[in-house]
Amino acid sequence: MSEHQEPTRDNREEYRQDTILTHEFDGIQEFDNRLPNWWLWIMWGSMVFALLYWLVFHTLELRDLPRADFETSMQVAQEAELARMAAAGMNDETLWAMSQMDTKVAEGREIFSKHCVACHLDQGQGMVGPNLTDNVWIHGCKPMDLLNTVYEGVAAKGMPAWLNQLGPTRAQSAVAYVLTLRNTNVPGKAPEGEPCVE
Repeated sequence: MSEHQEPTRDNREEYRQDTILTHEFDGIQEFDNRLPNWWLWIMWGSMVFALLYWLVFHTLELRDLPRADFETSMQVAQEAELARMAAAGMNDETLWAMSQMDTKVAEGREIFSKHCVACHLDQGQGMVGPNLTDNVWIHGCKPMDLLNTVYEGVAAKGMPAWLNQLGPTRAQSAVAYVLTLRNTNVPGKAPEGEPCVE
């Protein structure tokens, strides 16, 4: 050791103040030692953090839970992707993407319940209009075929053209919802049209 180096302080004696508890089992003795400060700080810090987390997120609801933040971020990303796809022009892929978005499907369900249940009933099982839950469709199997049917209507069958009444955005949401009904096979009106091959 050089003359400029200070000898290191040996503080191990502080942690050697072992207290042996009176009980013994199978030759094993239990010591009651003081825990290190770093361990105690982590323990108390974890308890304080858990209490604050519970108060902020669950009791007072000052912030959204991480899962809600994630769902909001995903919704924003889906909306941006949908806007990009719509800017390139409405197509089958765009409508399928809309049918995977909870917000669009919920909007479409509301539109369907206001305007379509009179003919297709509440689950799309059909009454005057065809059953929308099977895999047999009259005017084409592609999402764009369905959208054009909603836009233009089917005058011969009494279905009005919905484009002017709903506008393109709301009509697209209704189609997104109807796409979620496909292949759910709710018992109802007998199949009409041609089977769709996936």
